Amino acid sequence: MALTQTTDRGQNATGAQGSLLLPRSISEHSPSLLLLLLLVFLPAIASDFVLDQIVGWTLILGMIALSLMFLAGYGGMVSLAQMTVAGVAGYMITVLGASSLPSISLFWPWWVAAPLAILIAVAFGTLAGALSARTEGIYTIMITLAIAVAFFNFTLQNWSIFNGFNGFTSIPAPVAFGVNWKAPVPLYYLILFFSVLSYTTVAYVARTPFGLALQGVRDNPRRMEAIGYNVTAHRIASYAFAALIAAVGGILLVWLNNQISPGTAGIEATIDLLIIAVVGGLGHPIGAFVGAIIFVLLRTFALDALVAVGLDGRRFQTLIGLGFLAIVLFSPDGVLGLWQRWAARTRRLGDRDG
Repeated sequence: MALTQTTDRGQNATGAQGSLLLPRSISEHSPSLLLLLLLVFLPAIASDFVLDQIVGWTLILGMIALSLMFLAGYGGMVSLAQMTVAGVAGYMITVLGASSLPSISLFWPWWVAAPLAILIAVAFGTLAGALSARTEGIYTIMITLAIAVAFFNFTLQNWSIFNGFNGFTSIPAPVAFGVNWKAPVPLYYLILFFSVLSYTTVAYVARTPFGLALQGVRDNPRRMEAIGYNVTAHRIASYAFAALIAAVGGILLVWLNNQISPGTAGIEATIDLLIIAVVGGLGHPIGAFVGAIIFVLLRTFALDALVAVGLDGRRFQTLIGLGFLAIVLFSPDGVLGLWQRWAARTRRLGDRDG
């Protein structure tokens, strides 16, 4: 009887803990859930311009920056080749699929062209990782920057495959399952789906044994190697995983923008992606999307704002640069770091008042 009562009390305690954990989990993730609900119902209140040029661009750039955040934040590897990986996927979906140049594009169906484009881009990203996996710090940055510069110049000068500096236009999103995915609302939901999938996958992988081992490699690679971990293999695998996210983002970028040229993955775009990741914060996957929305808003409205106050609208890049410097100087861990410190300070003040 005593044993039965003890068991019952243990089951009741476990049930009580479970019932407490569920509301606590919902409370912790309530901002993310509210944001997701807003994004789901956004087409009901937003114009096509907002869906495509603001939110669509934000989510796609956030995805590609997320691949950089995964490498830099969890692996300690600042790769400047992630926009290049996205560019490879974008060019491949154009060459293998449909475009305005039937003399170059093969016009294969999307369900063949898209997986092959992703596979080629992942192979490219994995190769870039293999070349830089044994380096650290500035050497990793220089090697991946060299890869980005080489790809940019190759696409700029190659006419038989990449059509030189003209690039490609009229790149249609597929019509599948009875839906025209080029229409603003379906394309928005397609982008939203893969953005949420990328975010949740990165957040999950960071807690897996592989993600924890990768963070150990970031903190102390010699110790991880001494206890039996293959440091180089973990780094190359992380490059392959990041390349998968960047490749999907690259294809969505081409479908949204309806064109691709060497500048899509050029040096300026590479630096912009680095700014997005650093401004948002490299400590959490959401930082990539925070940096992306700040960048897109500045890029879209800074010119008009400068003209409205009587300044030269062509200086909007200077405004973006000043904002980047201010955030880096006052918060090396980005806007997300500012938010975390403010939240911690508010919590301490609340505990003190209580």
